[in-house]
Amino acid sequence: MSNANAAAPALLPSEAIANVLLVSDDASVVKQLTESMLDLAMSAEVCSDVNQALGLLNRTKFEAVVVDLNLGPQAKMAVEKVRASRSNRTAVLFAISSSDEETASAFRDGCSFVLKRPLSPSLVDRTLRVAYGLIVRERRRYFRCPVEVPASIRGVGTGAGLPETEALIVNISQGGIAITTAVSIKAGVQLQVQFTLPGHSSRFVTEAAVCWCKEHFLGLQFVSLSSQLKPDLEAWLSRKLEESLPPSVVEKFRNLTGAPPLKQKE
Repeated sequence: MSNANAAAPALLPSEAIANVLLVSDDASVVKQLTESMLDLAMSAEVCSDVNQALGLLNRTKFEAVVVDLNLGPQAKMAVEKVRASRSNRTAVLFAISSSDEETASAFRDGCSFVLKRPLSPSLVDRTLRVAYGLIVRERRRYFRCPVEVPASIRGVGTGAGLPETEALIVNISQGGIAITTAVSIKAGVQLQVQFTLPGHSSRFVTEAAVCWCKEHFLGLQFVSLSSQLKPDLEAWLSRKLEESLPPSVVEKFRNLTGAPPLKQKE
């Protein structure tokens, strides 16, 4: 288990705009950062032990990671692990440094932001707000919206010869979809997928590759989205992400991003 705050978190990860892994054993640093994150509707998982943090990185997706370099050589290993992680390599990465040398090293190792001691509430708040757009974009990148959308698929490329078949999309993300279909299809097969998003009149036609299969469920990764369809999908997912959040979090999200009020739900 990680050494989280003694008090119960004010926001559950499922209720937050972003989930952050905070690796530090400095109580004052943890307090400042968790309070500022809460103000920005972020949920923090606090770890004082680097090995435990590395375990979390292997099994949990975070939109941002903060590593306190005062933890010594293992802290550098944690930074490297984030950038090598399959699911967290694109997370927004922060370091907490105590010297100009540490700051320079952190930037070389791939950190996007560095907080230098002594920390102050204004410094922490300003840095998090600057990073907020990147953190929200990372959340949207991995957000999977559950749906029930009919689709049609047919083989192309490596799947040539597979006739047009009906399917049902069960979730959709910025990078792909999961579907269920009566046809058995192996990983690596290329498909053309056609579907219409709820509330949209235009039909999406795109190519995708099967990246996993389990019984009659398939995970498809988009090979390409047209310049017309991509912004439509991103805008739709942004609305759905906002709809999935508690009203108090949505209000903070709008205030920070300048997002307009939600349209009527589709």
